[in-house]
Amino acid sequence: MAEVKMRVLVTGATSGIGRATCIRLALKAKAQGQCARIAPVGRRPSREFKRLVSELRDLGAEVLPLYGDMGTIDAPDYVVGEVIKKFGGLDGLVSNAGINQPGPLVHYSVADWDRIFAVNTRATWLLAKAGYPALKESHGAIVAVASMSGTSPHADLGAYGPSKAALIMLVHVLAQEFGRDGIRVNAISPGLVHTGMTAKVYADPRISAEREALVPIGRIATPEDMADIILFLLSPKARYVNGHNLIADGGLTGNLLGRLPGMSQIKRG
Repeated sequence: MAEVKMRVLVTGATSGIGRATCIRLALKAKAQGQCARIAPVGRRPSREFKRLVSELRDLGAEVLPLYGDMGTIDAPDYVVGEVIKKFGGLDGLVSNAGINQPGPLVHYSVADWDRIFAVNTRATWLLAKAGYPALKESHGAIVAVASMSGTSPHADLGAYGPSKAALIMLVHVLAQEFGRDGIRVNAISPGLVHTGMTAKVYADPRISAEREALVPIGRIATPEDMADIILFLLSPKARYVNGHNLIADGGLTGNLLGRLPGMSQIKRG
């Protein structure tokens, strides 16, 4: 069996977009008669993470399960080092781990602010730093998972929006600095997605229907919708895409005027 070139590290892999990305990578390699080499990263051992590792191996992937808190200074360097040691290099880096601590900023604590930025922003910088030599050698790619909240303000989300806005700018800067070495760096900003973080919200049929009605294409995204975009940004098909923030929200954030009361009553001409 031929060996797939793509050696990929995925943080925040236990559930949601990270999990779907790992599965999609394995499925793609299997369909091509290849063996994916995937390093999923979870914060801690769990039944869900163990199930992911088992599924990936059932799909024929070579799996390196890793654990680390991306909010710490040492974990990003550790997981990248382990991947390079095991796989002999690195071709793709997906920085997906993210957290949220809602609340009005006037009551927000410094500790919560720093924790959100450590996981949602700083981790991508530290992962990129650690992976730079290997990615330069392979002419690899980095994809960071941002959010529509990084470009569209929202009250009471605490530091989440600012941390994602900073992440998007970080991606732009890394793309400028790493691009000259053949490393592409891009971000994806998901809109409304069915994930573990949003499961309680979408368990309410009324709220789910109201949210779907806000999206021009009429549905909430699945993790697989986002994973397919991530695979594209990692692939040679995106070979000239660098420093881009791809907003994948079904048209939601561009639909403000269409949601204004009375718009349907405005007469033409």
